[in-house]
Amino acid sequence: MRLVSEKFAPDEVVCTPHVPSEGKWSKAQCRPKEELYGDLSKIQVFIKNKLGKKFCTTIDTLTQREPDSMLAAMFSGRHTVSEDPNKGYVFIDRDGKHFRHILNWLRDGVVPTLTDAEYSELMREAEYYQLLGLIEGINSVLNKRKEGDGLNAELTRADIIKCIQYDKVKFRGINFSGLDLSKLDLSDVDFSYASLKNVFFSRANLQCAKFRDVDAEGSIFHNATLRECEFTGANLRGALLAGANLQSANLQDACLVDCSFCGADLRSAHLQTADLTNANLEGANLEGANLKGAELNNANLKGANLQRAYLRQYPYLASHSVCALLGDGMTIILELCGA
Repeated sequence: MRLVSEKFAPDEVVCTPHVPSEGKWSKAQCRPKEELYGDLSKIQVFIKNKLGKKFCTTIDTLTQREPDSMLAAMFSGRHTVSEDPNKGYVFIDRDGKHFRHILNWLRDGVVPTLTDAEYSELMREAEYYQLLGLIEGINSVLNKRKEGDGLNAELTRADIIKCIQYDKVKFRGINFSGLDLSKLDLSDVDFSYASLKNVFFSRANLQCAKFRDVDAEGSIFHNATLRECEFTGANLRGALLAGANLQSANLQDACLVDCSFCGADLRSAHLQTADLTNANLEGANLEGANLKGAELNNANLKGANLQRAYLRQYPYLASHSVCALLGDGMTIILELCGA
């Protein structure tokens, strides 16, 4: 049973399906919303995992700290939520292992202390729920940890800010590992052959920047502007590019294994012979992208727009992607070994 959540005026009533009859809507089942839901500031959230663990929180907790998140949208009253008809739990089909950390973040804004592997898992959950503040918090913790481990960046953020005041800036072959370069205007900068491991580029303007053959493993390009950038031959393994604008970017021959492109704009991007194994392209816009020879084993293309994308070597994917584009919610996670 699915219940449609809406915003109600104080004197409105809510109708529920009349389950004992034929599952139709019945006026006899219409009751004041307070009677149906009880205290509207309290809602029980059921997270699916092997143990069937349940969590209890409030609507305020789910909506106030991260108002642009998926959770806030779910409980804003604008969307349908899946509920247990007997107990009223809201069902979310995710592993519940880290959901307590999600709730604690929403309650008090504190990033938990975890191992690097656990942070990677939590990052995936934060990305799924679109918790931008938590994503930045995790990256900040990881960057400080990396700095403590001595990644030996050759320049500081302050050095870079001074340099970018000039035209035609080149940082070729320089080690920037672990630096926070978020929100800077780095358009047209040449980073070719540089070491950019775990660099934080979130919301930076990198339009037309050059990243040829860089080592940017684990770097964060969340919501960055990367239009017409060159990443030819770059190592971006495990990088986070969710929400990034990569329109017309050149990613030929790049290593994009385990990368996240959730909601990214990849229109007309050049992805020829790129390795997208295990990449998460959920909701990405790949309209007109060239994927000739790209490795897509176990890539997640749920809801991706693949109109006019070059997919001649993957006729099965091309025919089924239209279904995802039209919004039927099917998940396309393919092992394209002759499929």
